[in-house]
Amino acid sequence: MAQPLPQTPDEAAAELERLAAEIAHHNRLYHAEDAPEISDADFDALMGRNAAIEAAFPDLVRADSPSRLVGAATAASPLGKVAHARPMFSLDNAFTDEEVVEFILRVRRFLSLGAEDRVALTAEPKIDGLSCSLRYEQGRLVRALTRGDGQVGEDVTANVRTIADIPQELPPGVPDVFEVRGEVYMAKQDFAALNARLLAEAQESGKEARQFANPRNAAAGSLRQKDAAVTRARPLSFFAWGWGEATSLPGETQLEVMVAIASWGFELAYAINRFDTDGALRLYREIEAKRADLPFDIDGVVYKVDRLDWQARLGFVGRAPRWAIAHKFPAERAQTTLERIDIQVGRTGKLTPVARLEPVTVGGVVVTNATLHNADEIARLGVRPGDRVVLQRAGDVIPQIVENLTRDTPREPWAFPDHCPECGSEARAEEGEVDIRCTGGLICPAQRQERLRHFVSRGALDIEGLGEKTIAEFLDLGWIAEPADIFRLAAHRGELLGREGWKDRSVENLLEAIEAKRAPDPVRLLFGLGIRHVGVVTARDLLKRYVELPAVKALADEIIALREGMSPALGEDAARFRARVDKAIAEHIGVDNVGAAVGNALADFFHEPHNRAVWDDLLAEVSPPPFVFDARESEVTGKTVVFTGTLETMSRDEAKAQAEALGARVSGSVSAKTDLVVAGPGAGSKLKKAADLGVRVIDEAGWQAIVAAAGR
Repeated sequence: MAQPLPQTPDEAAAELERLAAEIAHHNRLYHAEDAPEISDADFDALMGRNAAIEAAFPDLVRADSPSRLVGAATAASPLGKVAHARPMFSLDNAFTDEEVVEFILRVRRFLSLGAEDRVALTAEPKIDGLSCSLRYEQGRLVRALTRGDGQVGEDVTANVRTIADIPQELPPGVPDVFEVRGEVYMAKQDFAALNARLLAEAQESGKEARQFANPRNAAAGSLRQKDAAVTRARPLSFFAWGWGEATSLPGETQLEVMVAIASWGFELAYAINRFDTDGALRLYREIEAKRADLPFDIDGVVYKVDRLDWQARLGFVGRAPRWAIAHKFPAERAQTTLERIDIQVGRTGKLTPVARLEPVTVGGVVVTNATLHNADEIARLGVRPGDRVVLQRAGDVIPQIVENLTRDTPREPWAFPDHCPECGSEARAEEGEVDIRCTGGLICPAQRQERLRHFVSRGALDIEGLGEKTIAEFLDLGWIAEPADIFRLAAHRGELLGREGWKDRSVENLLEAIEAKRAPDPVRLLFGLGIRHVGVVTARDLLKRYVELPAVKALADEIIALREGMSPALGEDAARFRARVDKAIAEHIGVDNVGAAVGNALADFFHEPHNRAVWDDLLAEVSPPPFVFDARESEVTGKTVVFTGTLETMSRDEAKAQAEALGARVSGSVSAKTDLVVAGPGAGSKLKKAADLGVRVIDEAGWQAIVAAAGR
């Protein structure tokens, strides 16, 4: 049974915060470290829960919402990092036929299609592998990149050259530049053979066997090798499913281009064709019935709008294209016994219960653990050690517990701890929150290490050589306790050289990597501090407006003063007063998609004297430059635009997407901060207010002229 939605904005905001942090954690494990901690079904359930709450409370959509992000930054790796010429986005998911039909309706609404306009789709299996982009210049393979975080991937060119399915040269007549995109995967039979070989080699050498959990992990681990000879010895294959940058396209539809790519020597996962909605759904059933017998793992079917001109108009929203969707298969299930429940303490102090399970095979993979999320989930399931539970899995290692078969069996309920198992500090849930957190902060060993690891991680300062083990070592030695200490590690050069595993070169490499971050990207630095609600996207949105980090601190001080200066009106209850304060904070921030939750988090952080000391100490060691927003330059870049009235040549969503692509902020209301109003027929009060405020007003043709000028 589906978990009920939150009933109040406070409950919804708290759960959206929890989901954003949890999904970001699992995204990093899956995309960056090839070490997933939950199943695809579990992850999809988290994403679905997030989407449902956002739909019910649209005003609470977070700037760092998982619906706006794709992938994760690449983990520490010897492979070089290269920016994609065109981003590699992820896909939104559908789980029912009705959601697929709704996807088609959204396309029709966005494009303002008439009843006579047919939306044709292509359909193909969604391969469970590692996405890869292959760049050909003058017909020769010159570079191969993994997806990475969608913007930057790892250079795996040498390794890709060892995969027999991938042509080194394309036939004459291909475009001068063409990026073929697809999935590197390992067939089921090859996966079984590889694990058998690894087991035999381990037994022969007397070492512990290190085997892969599933074909996807095997493919990812095999492709992301420093030594291409290791990749060459692994049985990898490749299916093409699309393209990136291209100087020209060999067709005007998805189908035509994919047929051309196949003619160049690339394998496709299935015979590609063009379908209406009913035909695409019939193909889904056909592929689902054949799933177990296919030689490779799949977890759904991908539908794409066939017309490329419509794809261009639809564009992208957040982390995904509007013109494609993945129709996922139902999850697989099995039964096992819950042996015990352990508590893990995360970077933010969150106490996460983890179910330790009697090993069971689900869909060909042995699983032993499952996250239980929080105390509410434990109460909902009524689970205790000794219970018989049903697991659900859709292709990864750790499934979701979906049912407790023995909840009526007399047994003492499991009590969630009220103190942190790491430091003994009190653990509690804040008002309106589900998650229970340790209050120890930096005195808590689990949080201190995780906060520092987060600070130097790929998404934050990205300091090579400061991995989890090194952070732990330096903490134990007392050399670091807060971020600024990292920039004072040169004082321990001599001591470090005397330690096992550290040589002249490795010490110099580490210290050089640290020195290289003395002028860090301000977005990464702000994100790296681990302030609640401030993810990468939120940090970027704040700095688009406030430009420099001292201005963000000043904003926090202004919010502190604003909160302290407001008091309840006569007869005003606590909930109404809190709502009034939150509205004032959001208006004071003045940044779309950055609301009171972020403002309060900034104020709470800087209200704590210890955090101010950490901030001042850090900025004494580093000098982050002002933030520069990289967008298509136009006359509306950095300005606030309001659309009102009826738009006749495009939908409101398309107009908003155009504005955001030009670096503008789109607002739903006219105020003194509005720079431009685009007014169509029927514009009413907003047009009058714009006139009263002296805001510039143009018609739809004038807006299209701005868009066209930016494209030249």
